[in-house]
Amino acid sequence: MDLLILLVMRRGALVSRQEIIERLWSNDAAIDVDTGLNTAIRKIRRALQDSPERPAFIETVVGKGYRFVAEVESPVVDDAEAPGVMLAVLPFANLSGDHEREHVADGLTDDTIAALSQLDPERLSVIGRTSAMAHKGSRKSLAEIARDLNAQFVVEGSVRSEGKLLRIRCTLIRASDQSQLWSQSYDRELTSLLDVQRELSIAIAGQVRVQLSPERLESVGRRHTRNESAYDSYLRGRRFWNQLTPASTRMAIEYYSRATAVDPVYALAWAGLAEAFAGAPINADADPAVMQLLARAAAERAVRANPELSESQHVAGQVQWFFEWDFRAADAAFRKAVALDSSNAWAHSMYGHALSQLGRHEEARGVMNRACLLEPLSPLHHAMASQVAFQARDLSLASERARRAIVIDPEFWVGHMMRGQACEQLGEMDAALEALATASRLSGGNSKPVATRAYVLARTGQGAGARDVATMLEEVARSRFVPPYAMALIYAGLDERETALEWLERAHSTRDVHLVFLPVDPKWDRLRADPRFAALLERCGFGR
Repeated sequence: MDLLILLVMRRGALVSRQEIIERLWSNDAAIDVDTGLNTAIRKIRRALQDSPERPAFIETVVGKGYRFVAEVESPVVDDAEAPGVMLAVLPFANLSGDHEREHVADGLTDDTIAALSQLDPERLSVIGRTSAMAHKGSRKSLAEIARDLNAQFVVEGSVRSEGKLLRIRCTLIRASDQSQLWSQSYDRELTSLLDVQRELSIAIAGQVRVQLSPERLESVGRRHTRNESAYDSYLRGRRFWNQLTPASTRMAIEYYSRATAVDPVYALAWAGLAEAFAGAPINADADPAVMQLLARAAAERAVRANPELSESQHVAGQVQWFFEWDFRAADAAFRKAVALDSSNAWAHSMYGHALSQLGRHEEARGVMNRACLLEPLSPLHHAMASQVAFQARDLSLASERARRAIVIDPEFWVGHMMRGQACEQLGEMDAALEALATASRLSGGNSKPVATRAYVLARTGQGAGARDVATMLEEVARSRFVPPYAMALIYAGLDERETALEWLERAHSTRDVHLVFLPVDPKWDRLRADPRFAALLERCGFGR
């Protein structure tokens, strides 16, 4: 199935045998990967009733690899509303030859996506940034890219330096026949780049026959600062944040902070800061007591600066959910974020996750499907969809979503983490341990895959191995914060309930953000009948 998904996602393109081996096995795999690959191809052909001599689905390119040659239709996923028009903004090409202009090209891509997504949410949906940026530098044809993204219209753009000016060229293309519907060039100094997004979004939307309202245009105009230095710092900060590594996150915080120092009412920069701080306890095991204060302050500044900005409401909801444990307030903020920008895939994804924590699984599934529709090539959204399915006890869907995330990005640790926990619940213990070991390695030792692997070791009778992990984490905790939740999970796997509950109490006292998983995560089912566990949930406010 992994191989079939990979070939379908690369349909029409040659996928080399070496690339398949690296994606689905590894260079040091202790098996005959060539035989394994041949067997997998043979099984796919048997399932599809395909012939290697006259292939209708999978073509063999002798000595090189394979190509999926059949037409592929991308259906609208369950519960996701079909947009009137789906538009993709491809990464603006930096033709200036100056790497320093790369953040301007990326920023212009992001802002065009954001501006267009707000113009007419009921009739125009815009593919999210992650999926669009996946095609940066791609050699695929425009038709192939449009099929990948399920888009009817594509915007292409470029940025070129000419003296003190930047020449920005933008073209709107109909995917079905590759016809160019509109093209325009803009010569601007960096100081007036802020006006270009508004001009572009109005012109493009007009070409796809979307009726604009003055209220929407005003909202688009208020997204950014009018200060050149603050805007430049924000673009640099966002470029670092999108790399999602600890080092790049630190740089993002530095540049976002510069932007807010220059313009103290720059809502987008405050929202970026709040998101970086709020995600740190999950992504980097940061101390929630420290991050809560920073994230809350930044989110409040974002909302105060522009309460009608989707990103402001999104981070407000994230703070209420992760730190305040006020699901009702989080629900209201996430709903407003989605209403303000129906193409904000990240807001949909976070909202779907929060709904899942409340046990509203059908609603959560629909919202997560929408996120994946808006960002079809985002491993993060597919991984979060896996978590939502896992919490709804739909284990086959959880496993499938995790596999999609891994195929899109084999180095994305969260995808492996999601696959590991799904395999454990499905009784596939060896696969679970392997996936969680990979997640631990790729994450740099994040507590979640480390503790979950120890939980699985304990559940498979390898208690000594689980205790070794617990000892190691206690040693690490001498020098940095380790979430008590991780320790509790290990002892829950060992079925040492008293110790597990003691660690959960410590997690409560430190406001460990991971406690939000308690209400619905199947790994805690054996403790649900214990009155002390129920009382803890009630004290956290999770019973509301």
